Amino acid sequence: MTGVELPPLGLYLHLPWCTRKCPYCDFNSHAAGDTPPYDDYLQALLRDLELELARADGRLIDTVFIGGGTPSLFPVAAIESVLTALLPRLQSGAEITMEANPGSAEAERFRGYREAGVNRLSLGVQSFDNALLQRLGRVHDRSQALDAVDAAREAGFSAINLDLMYGLPEQSLDQALADLDQALALGTDHLSHYQLTLEPNTVFFAKPPALPDPDTRAEMQLQCQRRLQAVGLAQYEISAYARPGRQCRHNLNYWRFGDYLAAGAGAHGKLTDSAGNIHRYRKVKVPALYMARMARGTADVEPRRLQTDDRILEFMMNALRLNAGFPVALFSQRTGLDFELVRPVLDRLLEDGLLQTDGARYRTTRLGRDHLDTILAEFLPDDGNAA
Repeated sequence: MTGVELPPLGLYLHLPWCTRKCPYCDFNSHAAGDTPPYDDYLQALLRDLELELARADGRLIDTVFIGGGTPSLFPVAAIESVLTALLPRLQSGAEITMEANPGSAEAERFRGYREAGVNRLSLGVQSFDNALLQRLGRVHDRSQALDAVDAAREAGFSAINLDLMYGLPEQSLDQALADLDQALALGTDHLSHYQLTLEPNTVFFAKPPALPDPDTRAEMQLQCQRRLQAVGLAQYEISAYARPGRQCRHNLNYWRFGDYLAAGAGAHGKLTDSAGNIHRYRKVKVPALYMARMARGTADVEPRRLQTDDRILEFMMNALRLNAGFPVALFSQRTGLDFELVRPVLDRLLEDGLLQTDGARYRTTRLGRDHLDTILAEFLPDDGNAA
């Protein structure tokens, strides 16, 4: 094992409540009800954050992502308290993203979030079609989505991501393209564009809606990608498109196998120590249990140190999601392993037409991008291969 160069450090903060739970959502989110314990949760989160900053051992934070749930349900003062606590440990020019719903109540707080230090907003639009929004169980409508983009710009946000889905219940190809055209008409510089999937432990999984057939979903993806490319939003990850310089730095750090602290119920973290050991950990998932555990000390559960096989698989699982793939040097820098450990597997994937290389960088081909699970299976430790 070679020495590990410490990667950039991010921070993920999880705020777990939504107005109501969407039927397709498998995230750790909970319907807010009448009186979510925002104040108690904030105190637990601030204590958690204090412990996380100590864990970082003086390293500065380059990116922050406030996710959920719907973080924009939290009062501005709560977000300001968190970012004030972080301020001494933030790199100059740190990217600070917050997820938000396009509902009118949340949009009224956008200026306050911007003044508190949030500089990138991610709006969960999903669709601009009212009938499709109802089928998805969303609490906003088309008008509120359009108004939210305007409100974000008026609040001073220049970096705005729109979340948009396709392959929705009973959605036609024309409807999918109309949704995309509306997003493009708003002048977005970053789009998260992904296909609806039916995840276990969701309402849609238990009672599947009528989805477009596989050929229609494939045509939606192909035609949308062509339109995005034509207007200068380049695909840089499987579901992410951006104009030059507008990529999400926080997510890029994930995909480049960087480090990130974690605070909040169910949040996951990854940290490399000065000896080159790579650790993963997570927090208790249930908000009430998380708050109780934090009151007694810590909510950490299941910490583990990544072994060689873990490092290889997790690096490839992340880096090969990127259209640009990864430089050969990055593999050793982030895993601490000799590149020759994986070269035989990469050579086989090159022969199969799933990867391409110029000698200094490996990336998926178009075929490989469509069969990423097949590629990753080659790196599973029980395959008997060099990885």
